[in-house]
Amino acid sequence: MWAASCLASCCAASTCGLCTSVASGVSKRSARLAYCGLFALFLVLSWVLGEVAYPLLEKIPWINDFSSTPSKEWFQTDAVLRVSLGNFLFFVIFALIMIGVKDQNDKRDAWHHGCWIVKLVIWALLIVLMFFVPNIVITIYETLCKFGSGVFLLVQVIILLEFLHAWNDAWVEKDEQKWYIALLSISVVCYLAAFAFCGVLFHWFNPSGQDCGLNIFFITMSMILAFAFAVISLHPQVNGSLLPASVISVYCAYLCYSGLSSEPRAYACNGLHNHSAVSLSSLILGMLMTVLSVVYSAVRAGSSTTFLSPPSSPKSEKAPLLPSKDVENSKEDGKKDKEKKEEARPVTYSYTFFHLIFALASMYSAMLLTGWTSSSSNSDELVDVGWTSVWVRICTEWLTAALYIWTLIAPLVLPDREFS
Repeated sequence: MWAASCLASCCAASTCGLCTSVASGVSKRSARLAYCGLFALFLVLSWVLGEVAYPLLEKIPWINDFSSTPSKEWFQTDAVLRVSLGNFLFFVIFALIMIGVKDQNDKRDAWHHGCWIVKLVIWALLIVLMFFVPNIVITIYETLCKFGSGVFLLVQVIILLEFLHAWNDAWVEKDEQKWYIALLSISVVCYLAAFAFCGVLFHWFNPSGQDCGLNIFFITMSMILAFAFAVISLHPQVNGSLLPASVISVYCAYLCYSGLSSEPRAYACNGLHNHSAVSLSSLILGMLMTVLSVVYSAVRAGSSTTFLSPPSSPKSEKAPLLPSKDVENSKEDGKKDKEKKEEARPVTYSYTFFHLIFALASMYSAMLLTGWTSSSSNSDELVDVGWTSVWVRICTEWLTAALYIWTLIAPLVLPDREFS
């Protein structure tokens, strides 16, 4: 018995030591990958609690404080939002702590890359504490999530644009005919897919016998924007390419579909309100885009792009002239300062922006996992969030189009500025 107890203790200690060494090794290689792993853990925990938390939350008096017990779906939505709020606060706190970190001599740099056991404890405590806050806090957070999700969608666009331009430039630099043919082929396929998808949207969201002028307007605008992208990109005075234009056209069509599918179930022009398979596919696509955006932003944060790079250090000023008797002391101090500056390597990306990406992704993931449903309702049957979600996504599509067009015409509008 004693031997078995001793063996169990050794196994537990070895496992704990192994986990600690693995976490330390991962953080030394790249803290960004470790944060991606933490975000993945948040997604799994949100999904699991969303499925199994109903019987537990039903017994908590400060959560189930309604005159009549809400439906199972209400508790599932509430659980996901509470986990999301804890994850959101974790990354917001670290974003605030890391403001102004410019070199690796800063003590906060060690917090960003290490102390993973402490950070995991803080993360877990924040999530647990969110189950003790009143429902009004969750309702407010849910409302903020709708707009935070819109901001994250715009960040997705910026990341997507950066990726597309890098992809296009890499193939153009090869300066071989086969790569030009590949670029043209992919662009044509994407444009065909975008217009074909818009045709399907007309079939889904413009049922016969219904007056669906608003849906027709949304879909038609997506087609007009796709055509405008191609015209502007091919203009001789614009340094554009069909590849980014075609992929952005597909992305805008997807955002249009995402907005239209969020219309209330009772709305006659929403032809997909009874198709659960479509909702599942929308969830999978949305989560895939979220994970890819978070992972790409984490990896790409190692580059020196202006979008992800840290704030530049202030320029050094000339030192005032010193009296002759202080020259020797000043030289010694200067040598020490020079040695410190040589040792202080600058950080390669903005830690604050990095954590904000994860905070916004937490909001967007909560909306995806809950199907953009409301936690403030205590009715027996939940309905989609409705027009708020529709307009958030449609406006995101239009802002996406405006942002992409601006990247094309900015060098013409502001010729004195340098655009890399």
